Amino acid sequence: MKIALSKLIDVIPQVDRYVKQRIGEFKRLGSEGKTHYDFRPFLDIDYEAGIFSELCFCVLTANSSASMGIKIQAELGDEGFMKLKYEELARVIRSYGHRFPEQRAERIVMVRERWDSIKSLLKEEDKKEVRSLLADPKSEFKIKGFGYKEASHFLRNIGVENVAIIDRHVYRFLTENGLFPEVKTMTPKRYLEAEAVLEKLCGELGITQAELDLYIFYIKTRKVLK
Repeated sequence: MKIALSKLIDVIPQVDRYVKQRIGEFKRLGSEGKTHYDFRPFLDIDYEAGIFSELCFCVLTANSSASMGIKIQAELGDEGFMKLKYEELARVIRSYGHRFPEQRAERIVMVRERWDSIKSLLKEEDKKEVRSLLADPKSEFKIKGFGYKEASHFLRNIGVENVAIIDRHVYRFLTENGLFPEVKTMTPKRYLEAEAVLEKLCGELGITQAELDLYIFYIKTRKVLK
């Protein structure tokens, strides 16, 4: 853990202001229902976003890139994600080079048909329980394509600070620094074990899981995105 802590301690002063800015954007989105993202200097993009478009962003970025999802979200916004027909959604998503435009368009159409019930779920105070319900195949709130990682991503981006987003960047950071074993499949049990390791890092650094994810993402990509 000492090596990982050293890497994080070195990088925190470099991007602290960008991380704080992004966390502020997430919190505004969760509390006010909308926010203004500004990704400069990492991407020359800024735009208004609502909670539904943030959910669609997380649908898009599963097994894809954050930068591509950001560009699509900037073009479509809540209105486009909510109102465009399947064919037009697929066309826009395809135009950015996404590998699964039809699949993601289909999932966005499916989730908007259930948006009212998902919105009601987000009001629950136990956000880790909300995460389980969004990811559990047996749950009525399950979002197709969402596991713990995608559900955590969405919740973090609307202001939840105590969930870890264990994507390929975070997983590699953990394994490369000897903090977690290499596994073939990130089961829910394994996910929670990795999240507990990250929680220990948070305790040592006095930061939240939401912040830690952005710092690790910067170490791996040299960008602070979301």
